Amino acid sequence: MGEFELIQRYFAKHRTHLAVIGIGDDAAVLEPLPKGQQQVVCLDTLVTGRHFYDGADAADVGWKSLAVNLSDLAAMGATPRWFQLGLTLPDADASWLAGFAKGLFECAEQYGVALIGGDTTRGPLSITVQAAGSVPAGMALLRSGAAVGDELYVSGTLGGAALALLHAEADQQPLNRPQPRMALGGALLGKATSAIDISDGLLADCSHVLEQSGVGATLRLGNVPLAPGIDESQLELALAGGDDYELLVTLPPNSDIATLEKIGQCALTRIGTIEAEVGLRCVSADGAPYNPGKRGWQHFGNSQ
Repeated sequence: MGEFELIQRYFAKHRTHLAVIGIGDDAAVLEPLPKGQQQVVCLDTLVTGRHFYDGADAADVGWKSLAVNLSDLAAMGATPRWFQLGLTLPDADASWLAGFAKGLFECAEQYGVALIGGDTTRGPLSITVQAAGSVPAGMALLRSGAAVGDELYVSGTLGGAALALLHAEADQQPLNRPQPRMALGGALLGKATSAIDISDGLLADCSHVLEQSGVGATLRLGNVPLAPGIDESQLELALAGGDDYELLVTLPPNSDIATLEKIGQCALTRIGTIEAEVGLRCVSADGAPYNPGKRGWQHFGNSQ
């Protein structure tokens, strides 16, 4: 199967009204965004053996390759619009491609985002997705807006993906089919002071917010919502395991959490407070200082 047949068979049939010209030409042609909207763009690469197992279900790989990008858009409060796909394959395996395309477009259809183009080439299996969305001008959620007195909240539960990676009998959905918090991201516009998605681990990603905001925080680890199957002895799976794709947000005191949960279609749990003293401090359920063994994932170096 040649490159152009591959594109036509598995990807070009998904046409979109979001592009004036989509797949089939040298580049896509897009309409300008509506007045008062700004474009938000992100990109992630998934590599076999690093982000997913050799032999992983192709449909799960397709879903995740798009979902991790949509999670970045959610963290900015953006509405997803389109994405491009860069696909490097060792060979044109028809069965694998059919499964990959199925999972990819299941995710795309669930979240209302359209494929407008990309590239295919031969080489070790890797997938790069660039996604774009829109947000009202000046309202994008940033990492740099946390203020002293704000409260730290996290969506959903943490540690499920790390547990799945360690134990094949654990629920694999958090690892293989993460659910980007698109509805919550939109609900947070004009309400949250900062936001980030938890891809590298709670502690690592919280530290990014604190550093860019010039503040500190105390995390109350007894409040961290643990995924099913995780107990307190496995707390570090939730703190540093990563791959959760939940949102960590800062909100002013007395925010209407119940409404955010209803619109965002997920639970929000308060896990800490933003403080003037810089740095991240952790306290256990009994109030004692807690020194985590790991902070989160780094691609160039060990998880630490």
